[in-house]
Amino acid sequence: MEEKLSRRRRVVLVPVPAQGHITPMIQLAKALHSKGFSITVVQTKFNYLNPSNDLSDFQFVTIPENLPVSDLKNLGPGRFLIKLANECYVSFKDLLGQLLVNEEEEIACVIYDEFMYFVEVAVKEFKLRNVILSTTSATAFVCRFVMCELYAKDGLAQLKEGGEREVELVPELYPIRYKDLPSSVFASVESSVELFKNTCYKGTASSVIINTVRCLEMSSLEWLQQELEIPVYSIGPLHMVVSAPPTSLLEENESCIEWLNKQKPSSVIYISLGSFTLMETKEMLEMAYGLVSSNQHFLWVIRPGSICGSEISEEELLTLTLTFRILLKWKMMRLQL
Repeated sequence: MEEKLSRRRRVVLVPVPAQGHITPMIQLAKALHSKGFSITVVQTKFNYLNPSNDLSDFQFVTIPENLPVSDLKNLGPGRFLIKLANECYVSFKDLLGQLLVNEEEEIACVIYDEFMYFVEVAVKEFKLRNVILSTTSATAFVCRFVMCELYAKDGLAQLKEGGEREVELVPELYPIRYKDLPSSVFASVESSVELFKNTCYKGTASSVIINTVRCLEMSSLEWLQQELEIPVYSIGPLHMVVSAPPTSLLEENESCIEWLNKQKPSSVIYISLGSFTLMETKEMLEMAYGLVSSNQHFLWVIRPGSICGSEISEEELLTLTLTFRILLKWKMMRLQL
């Protein structure tokens, strides 16, 4: 009995292959490891990490899948994640079975990103405890949930018709308007809803953990708790719990550090729209003008290829944003301000 109690327990974590999701998942892994858990990180070729000295105690395993790398760009975020889930389910189930057979340590829990929803189906077959991690805000989770409900009622006609109907308030979600819901001009409403139906499905999950702060999102957290009928915990901000691990999928650009060190603490606005998000030129220009109008120093990370239809040069943006702002190409995501 004493030997059984003294055995370390293992947590399996499954991040979505996107930089802004990987980093908080690995931060969570480091926090759990500091509490005595062994860590296994499941990855795909789209988010392959080379274990560094900081992560040398972690086990990294890869789900075999045959998706072409071009799918990430050609399908768009929503369709890509749906296809990835369909492709990875069987392989992940086999991989999990091998872990259960080969590992001496008991698997205490499987924690998966909400967008890797296929994990829940596989874990259920092995009767393992599973937990959903949302790396976005609780309010974003609520919006996805409500978007699915509204689509079932009227097909989200407000979004399809556009114009004045887009600025109507969403029932019971004041002050959110229909145009504020997580839709995109680069994906159909139907495609977005198909993805969100899966991400909002709790299945056999014992709880949901969200990288947010309760005092900022109390109403959204309570709303989710009531709707999901399982515990919903705010565990953020994770970057203040553990140091940022070396999880960048690309070569890091640290040219901004010298400039940052000259700024006052908590005085710089950091903008990064993630690994998947696409923008139209007019949206980017509107954001640029808004940042200039804020009269705040800012650091804006721009991913090459993220502006559809054109590629605005850094020189053009710097002309817009004057001399006391900095823009970087998409290389550095580990920054803490």
